[in-house]
Amino acid sequence: MKKSLGRRLFLGCNLMFLTLISCLCLMPIIHILAVSFSSGTAASAGKVLLWPVEFTPAAYQNVFGKPEYLRAFWITIQRVVLGTAISMFLTILTAYPLSKDTTQFGMRTLYAWIFVFTILFNGGLIPWYMTIKAVGLIDSIWALVLPGAVQVFNIILLLNFYRNLPKELEESSKIDGAGHFTTLWRIYAPLSLPALATTGLFTIVGHWNSWFDGMILMNHPERYPLQTFLQSIIIKMDLRFLKSQDIELMQKLSDRTSKAAQIFVAAFPILVIYPILQRFFIKGIVMGSVKE
Repeated sequence: MKKSLGRRLFLGCNLMFLTLISCLCLMPIIHILAVSFSSGTAASAGKVLLWPVEFTPAAYQNVFGKPEYLRAFWITIQRVVLGTAISMFLTILTAYPLSKDTTQFGMRTLYAWIFVFTILFNGGLIPWYMTIKAVGLIDSIWALVLPGAVQVFNIILLLNFYRNLPKELEESSKIDGAGHFTTLWRIYAPLSLPALATTGLFTIVGHWNSWFDGMILMNHPERYPLQTFLQSIIIKMDLRFLKSQDIELMQKLSDRTSKAAQIFVAAFPILVIYPILQRFFIKGIVMGSVKE
């Protein structure tokens, strides 16, 4: 079908507008990357826009050039993998029964309100820390994974997605003799891939960007996850963690280049993962946020 002149003008203007918005979104990332590869003098003088000035990889040598950084990076990878796997497993198991109506699960409303209550109120930082210490998780990778394993927002998103699935699927599986676990893992879980990708992305980003719990729950710097270690070195510039051979390298840096390198290192894995999961993102959000 031939498009009218008005339609072609609309599509052209829409394409130009979206291209402009995309450029505006990319420019800060490009600017941060350019600053991170520039010399400290040029960055401090404000000479860097979208291209490095006096190119130097000193900021990244500071981030990746020492075993301490690589160890912190590895701890964060372990945290993301373990935390995402455990969180998604518990989210699926929790959302499935809560997606049923009261005729199938009589205590469903009570349990749902208990979960919602935890969003509105919490015991505070000190009871949170004392509980984790009492169960012996302090200074271990499990202290970064288990306390936040159950994310109520993700449960609500997933249970609403389950409630939008046709009831006939569960009925037919029961006729074939399938139990709840078979129905969940062979029917509901494969069909809820958009919602799982969305909640998984939320969980990955949350674990990757988290730094405060690492600072509170880890007693030794060698157990810090990446964000906590970068915060202690770059944000605070804690000289206790610097060695004598690092002084020459630090002279090439400025506060701007160090922070730019930190931001890009922290954002890069998400920039890689997000395009893979983006095609599920909108569908998962929409179908999981609307209740019939």
